[in-house]
Amino acid sequence: MFRAVFGPGDTYAVDPHMSREEALAYWFRPGTHTYVAEENRHVVGTYILKPNQAGPGSHVANAAFMVAPDARGQGIGRAMGEHCLSEARRLGFRAMQFNFVVSTNTSAIHLWEQLGFKIVGTLPAAFQHPQKGYVDVYVMYRSLL
Repeated sequence: MFRAVFGPGDTYAVDPHMSREEALAYWFRPGTHTYVAEENRHVVGTYILKPNQAGPGSHVANAAFMVAPDARGQGIGRAMGEHCLSEARRLGFRAMQFNFVVSTNTSAIHLWEQLGFKIVGTLPAAFQHPQKGYVDVYVMYRSLL
């Protein structure tokens, strides 16, 4: 799933050629809560939940999501997003922020907006898309109170 999601280089600001070990270290780093979605004993999605910043900013959560390509369009992203919001509240976070939502990732933007996130900032031409060149990135935010 890492290779399928990171490989195209069109949604995450990570090295699309990172090794398996580097990908696992990124997804399972200390201080990160990692969750998986399973269907018929197969992993179809995963997400991580962590503080967006340390210290005085640690009450704002951050998360990242992956859905297996063959499982897209089945509501898995939405289910994980809803679960993530519930988990973030349970863990005591007061808000959630996505720092780097690529503007061409319209399905993710649509989902996050449906789940109550707002675009609170735009980073002009902050992402180098492999087909579309330099595109904007959004910062998205919502309260959990």
